[in-house]
Amino acid sequence: MKPKILTTLPTTTRESLVADIAAGATVSLVALPLSIAIAIASGAPPATGLVTAIVAGFLISALGGSRVQIGGPTGAFIVVVAGVIAAHGYDGLVLATFIAGLILLAAGYFRLGNLIAFVPEPVVDGFTVGIAVIIAASQLNDALGLSLEQVPADFIEKIPALWNALGAFSPPALFVSAATIVLIVALRRYAPRMPGLIIAVTITSAAALIAAPHLSEPIDTIASRFGDLPRGLPRPRLPDFSIEKVTQLLPSAFVIAFLAGIESLLSALVADRMIGGRHRPNAEMLAQGTANIASALFGGLPATGAIARTATNVRAGGRTPLAGMFHAIALLIIALVAAPLVGRLAMPALAALLIMTAWNMSEPGRWRDRLTMRRTDQALFALTLTLTVFADLAIAIAVGTSIGLAIRLRRREIPPTDWTVPKR
Repeated sequence: MKPKILTTLPTTTRESLVADIAAGATVSLVALPLSIAIAIASGAPPATGLVTAIVAGFLISALGGSRVQIGGPTGAFIVVVAGVIAAHGYDGLVLATFIAGLILLAAGYFRLGNLIAFVPEPVVDGFTVGIAVIIAASQLNDALGLSLEQVPADFIEKIPALWNALGAFSPPALFVSAATIVLIVALRRYAPRMPGLIIAVTITSAAALIAAPHLSEPIDTIASRFGDLPRGLPRPRLPDFSIEKVTQLLPSAFVIAFLAGIESLLSALVADRMIGGRHRPNAEMLAQGTANIASALFGGLPATGAIARTATNVRAGGRTPLAGMFHAIALLIIALVAAPLVGRLAMPALAALLIMTAWNMSEPGRWRDRLTMRRTDQALFALTLTLTVFADLAIAIAVGTSIGLAIRLRRREIPPTDWTVPKR
């Protein structure tokens, strides 16, 4: 359960240190708009996304079992976080995150990290695609500039509400969101080493600001909707506890811990394949637990390993946990120095960013493989996806995992010892 940084520090050279600093700076530019957009989509203040990326991101790298894992808020948590905030308020989310951190610490202490590999892959795939569908639908209001002040949380109610509001869409907002998507795709294809997300969002947000005097209705920005972003980190404080609150939030805390465990270990496995390394799953679980507790103390969101940011770190040359720590430090510097500029990012641009995130989460390149899976796996995938979208994520995970394990027992097969690396 020894953190990887204790293994890599003795072999650190000047060249590797420079490479890690450069990679950390690159990843910070990717994490900046994503962290803010995820917070907004979750129904949380924008600054909480940055707080999470800084505090949890630093600790996940410093204490984790992977050489190159990058941690922070991820799209997979949007649905859960939004549900907890709607039911229990933001203070309830902070307490649920704190409890989830304790659960992850216990899982790491008792060396339960390897047990997550027993969750059937069609279940993980199904709820990931289901979450992607929900995220994309939740961003249509801002991407199209609709006039809905309150978008229904329930998917079945959300779609008719969005459809009825289509007549009032804003052409400038649609142009900004469409242009952002085009730029992200183009930069990813023709300049994959550049931080395409922040470049695309910055260009379209700047265009929206320049065009604002000539528009009948200005395009919303982070600052115009939520106020100025605070500079720096808030003071840490313990969340308010009571037996009643803990009992109410325990199911949500288990879901957060489950998602954090799966996402972090999946991301670490992807990183292993990219660098030819081997992560320490139980050290990773302990790091995730510590990071979520710390995030809660600073009023942040749940955190886990982020696959896209981890891959960006590897491609940028990061090879030790120092890169992830530098990424968090760079975000803190941005928060201290450039918070007013960050507040000018356009809401349709951030919505487009999350729509692209949802598209990547769905892994469209894998649909051919999904169509050739065993029929039982296809049914399990479809069931988990449907329950995620139309029912509840906790129900989807519980039902999907139970049925999946029953299918494995019926086949009398030994569970695989490793994940299939997703193409995202």
